[in-house]
Amino acid sequence: MMIKGIKGVKDLLPEEAPRWRFIEDKARHWATTFGFQEIRVPIFEVTTLFARSIGASTDIVEKEMYTFQDRDGTSLTLRPEGTAGTVRAYIEHNRAADPLPQKYFYFGPMFRHERPQAGRLRQFHQFGVESFGMADPRADVEAIALLWQLLSDLTLPALTLEINNLGYTSDRETYKPVLVSYLQQQLSKLCANCQRRIETNPLRVLDCKVPDCRAATEAAPKLAESMSDKARTYFDAVLKGLDSLDIPYHLNHRLVRGLDYYCLTTFEVTTTSLGAQNAVGAGGRYDGLVETLGGPPTPAVGFAVGIERVSMMLPESQAPPPAGDRTVYVAAFGDQGASVGFSVLQDLRRSGIRAVVDFRSGTLKAHLRQADRLKCRYTLMIGDDEVTKGLALLRNMETKGQSDVPLSAVVASIKPLISPS
Repeated sequence: MMIKGIKGVKDLLPEEAPRWRFIEDKARHWATTFGFQEIRVPIFEVTTLFARSIGASTDIVEKEMYTFQDRDGTSLTLRPEGTAGTVRAYIEHNRAADPLPQKYFYFGPMFRHERPQAGRLRQFHQFGVESFGMADPRADVEAIALLWQLLSDLTLPALTLEINNLGYTSDRETYKPVLVSYLQQQLSKLCANCQRRIETNPLRVLDCKVPDCRAATEAAPKLAESMSDKARTYFDAVLKGLDSLDIPYHLNHRLVRGLDYYCLTTFEVTTTSLGAQNAVGAGGRYDGLVETLGGPPTPAVGFAVGIERVSMMLPESQAPPPAGDRTVYVAAFGDQGASVGFSVLQDLRRSGIRAVVDFRSGTLKAHLRQADRLKCRYTLMIGDDEVTKGLALLRNMETKGQSDVPLSAVVASIKPLISPS
């Protein structure tokens, strides 16, 4: 019986991998340009880390985490997001003692047990950044500017930056009873999930995508009405910073995000080209999380971007050129030709030129057929006769033009024609 992959977990085949590398290279470029350094943390952690950071009453912790028992009985969980593990590493390695700014970026798989659909998988991949130690609105603006610069550089279509002010914990505690009172009056109009959230996480009701729930909460009291002057001043400074950088935004009072650790600035970049799963990247400020997990009081802000969703949206004009444009196929045949061709193949590769061959092909016709299938721009033909003459025949697969190349100068002859990969 054939064993198939797990539902909601996709293979990344060679045809799509170049798009991902292109996206990751862009993300790495802009992150380092903004002064962020790469960090790599484990894909599984003790379950307590996520329960304490994300929030025990969130959908992620209650229903979506992949949790299992280690052999010693410890409860472990595949990471559902990247922030908690990065914060754990920040605390464990005492990065707060370093006087340099602690700004990290990461790539990697995340895991959530959700109903698979377009743009939502059980194993998905993210690029994320976390900035620690700066309780300054400009740090929020910097994170948003990085996100906007990356998505703009990728020329993703129909993007909207949505932003909201969640205030401080005291602001939300003042607001929650007001919101709960309103929601209880709308109880019969809410979905079962939102009815449960009234008791556990009432702000999440505002973010529900079910049409009846959105209609029922349209007239709900707004968090802004319970906001302290300090929180308003902070958020106003963030908006002024975005204005100064000409970054467009839309105020969305419903934007509360699904993680408990956010405070003050929260933001999300959405698109109209992905259907129901319309969020491309999102994040916000989380000043209390480091302390919650046992570290010193540390302000922080960050975001994450879904690589799968960005790949789905990436315009073909932005996709990397076919590898064949920079590839030489070595068609080596005959006893002497095969031997010399194998050496030439290695010489090309050592010089940084992408070179390929199909060892199953024994005739020139078979080699040329494979070179066509691989869409190689050039084919270097080396048979026994060519070895005797000390020459190889270089064929342009597009124009069909051919020229002699000295076997002693193959690399020097080809390098000007091919951009090294």
